[in-house]
Amino acid sequence: MNTQHIKLSVLDQSPVRKGDTARQAILETIALAKFTEKLGYQRFWVSEHHNAVSLAGSTPEVLIAHLASQTQHIRVGSGGVMMPNHSTLKVAENFRMLETLYPGRIDLGMGRAPGGDRFTASILNPSNTFSEKDFVQQLYDLQHYLYDKHNPDIQPRVRAIPITTTVPELWLLSSSGQSGLFAAHFGMGLSFAHFINPTGGPEAVSMYRERFKPSEQLAEPVASLGIFVMCADTEEKAAQLQATMDVQMLHIEQGIRQGFSAYEDIRDYQFTSAERERVMFNRQRMVSGTPEQVKDKLTKLAAAYEVDEIMAVTITYDFADRLRSYELLAEAFVPAAFAGEPLDIAAKQL
Repeated sequence: MNTQHIKLSVLDQSPVRKGDTARQAILETIALAKFTEKLGYQRFWVSEHHNAVSLAGSTPEVLIAHLASQTQHIRVGSGGVMMPNHSTLKVAENFRMLETLYPGRIDLGMGRAPGGDRFTASILNPSNTFSEKDFVQQLYDLQHYLYDKHNPDIQPRVRAIPITTTVPELWLLSSSGQSGLFAAHFGMGLSFAHFINPTGGPEAVSMYRERFKPSEQLAEPVASLGIFVMCADTEEKAAQLQATMDVQMLHIEQGIRQGFSAYEDIRDYQFTSAERERVMFNRQRMVSGTPEQVKDKLTKLAAAYEVDEIMAVTITYDFADRLRSYELLAEAFVPAAFAGEPLDIAAKQL
């Protein structure tokens, strides 16, 4: 695995600022997709969250359609569709339609988490048992729908419409070793969510590679890692971005429902000893610093995982800081290919 030529991708969650609107968050996601495409990012994924006022992305399949229409060549996909919330046939039809509209540009990243609390998930899909067996069956059925294979457990006349000549790239999202084994069995790509679980990732990816079975999609295993990234021009600015995330992640864990706060609102926050322990743990889920510092940390992490693609998840209060972080990251890893437009132009796209 060549970690000297790391590919950069984006996982965006459409964060909502405290006191701002979900519409503004979605407009920023659209502007970010356009901006990162110009910077040379490989793919742009959007997430599925429910009953979370600080994250506006609840329907990735809808948002993907618009993002793909606003961009030219960057791959656009889900990071991910939470399969237990949905009918497998409907997921197949949604992504076949997307693939029909934008052939060769769509990724279907999938997860088995609820994308929110269990009560909300039970309302989304009252028959959801949260069982591993049901999830595996969904993956099995999905491949049959997308590749038009006969499935003896489903009436042969049931097909996912529209019929397509191409198939979305299939990825499993994982924050543990189990989903990595599923990805290996079905011959799908694996993206490990280091930003959710900073432990056990390299081992999970290694096991995925060892047990990988070739499929119609992939002859060899393909893996990436997702991590929170905050890149800034100065160490002081990076520390402020990190401090804001420290408090935001604590609030999420504590069930505090509100939008993302500005640094000025949290700069004097007094941590309890228990909170400080959580902050130190959560900092393993993120990388922050100047471009040189971030590049060094990410390159070492990619080497530990033996992957050559990093999906950066960047959340800041000011949208300009978010754009700048992705710009600096691109400059650090692909300086020769860098051709980004000025930040003020990107901001005017809103």
